[in-house]
This record gives sequence, C-alpha cells and structure tokens, in this order.
Amino acid sequence: MLRSQRRRQIRNIGLLLLRIGLGIMFMLHGYPKVFGGPEMWSEVGSSLQGIGISAAPMFFGFMAGIAEFFGGLFLLLGLFFIPSVLFLLVVMLVATATHIGMGDPFTIYSHSIELAIVFFSLLFIGSGKYNLDKKLEKRRRRY
Repeated sequence: MLRSQRRRQIRNIGLLLLRIGLGIMFMLHGYPKVFGGPEMWSEVGSSLQGIGISAAPMFFGFMAGIAEFFGGLFLLLGLFFIPSVLFLLVVMLVATATHIGMGDPFTIYSHSIELAIVFFSLLFIGSGKYNLDKKLEKRRRRY
C-alpha cells in the first residue's frame, strides 16, 4: 500500500516538473512572437505558405505566439489543461507540416514531432495532482 502511494506521489511530482519545464520553454519560445509586433506576426504567419495557407499571415502568426506563450503558462499552472495541451499539439503539428512543406530536413522538424507526441500523450496521462484546475473545481463545488 505504501509503495503504490509513494509511486503516485513521485508520478505527480514528475508530471509537475514536466509541466513546469515545458511551460517555461513554451513561454520563452512564444514571448518574442506575441510581443514582437506586426512585423514578427507576419513573418511567423507567412511561414504557413509552405502548407498552402497564404491568407492573414499577421493573424496566424499572432495566434501561434498566443498559443505558445499562454499555452505554456497554462501548462505550467495546470490551468485549462486539456485545451492548452490541444492548442500546443496543434501548433506542433502545424510546425511539422510547415517544415515538411518547405522541404526542410528531418533534423529540423523532428523536435516539433517529438513535442507533438508529448502533448498527445499528456491528453491521456493528465496533469497530475498538483494543478490549478483541481483547485478551481473544489472551489466551484463549495458554491
């Protein structure tokens, strides 16, 4: 009994560390995109031409930055976990498709594939015990 309880505790700490690490990295990756302004948004969004999307590059670039920065923040906090992981998964799938569409070698887009696998897995694994979603759920039950 104690052994399984200890394993659950270690698993939850591991999930917390994973969320914190990935969350910080995505916030750092998304920060320049969100706060880079229209020129940066257009640059990021225009990369979608590799998969045939040429409309509204500024909008799509801004949305990619928002998904990365706030998705990372929410992942770190364990807040809106499922939607955050879904958005980050989509961003990684689009990044992979974009790199493939541009003819980049596997070594360039392998990182986005790996992260897509991590985010897809987190949909099944969950956020662990230490997250704000659980705190908000408990608070809603009280009212």
